[in-house]
Amino acid sequence: MARRPDEEYDYLFKVVLIGDSGVGKSNLLSRFTRNEFCLESKSTIGVEFATRTLQVEGRTVKAQIWDTAGQERAVATEDGQSYAEKEGLSFIETSALEATNVEKAFQTILSEIYRKISKKSLSSDEPATASIKEGKTIDIGAPEDNTKRACCSS
Repeated sequence: MARRPDEEYDYLFKVVLIGDSGVGKSNLLSRFTRNEFCLESKSTIGVEFATRTLQVEGRTVKAQIWDTAGQERAVATEDGQSYAEKEGLSFIETSALEATNVEKAFQTILSEIYRKISKKSLSSDEPATASIKEGKTIDIGAPEDNTKRACCSS
């Protein structure tokens, strides 16, 4: 099925929101995709998603953001920041209520994904856009990083 002209994009990135139950993942998604916040939001059952199209380094990126049901696991800010630094990951605190750092957080993660995809396409014979438009999945993980690590373990 062909895409409508208003749905044209160079890349489709799928992002999954995970975290404790009740921390505001659904409102974060709502703030980013519709600039809305609902104080009476209910817990997510299963999975929901929304999309937003934006520009990342001159390319049109459609972000498909998946909102998952929360997990019961209390992780302190300091622990999260420390883990992110140790693993070379981004750490940005946000507030959907106050609309603080929401745009920055998603722009940062989408830019990082784009840079990894661009870097991979340079080492490949086939342009990344051709692969994506044909519906192929591009694994952005480093080839040498095939070992599985437990998340948030000490």
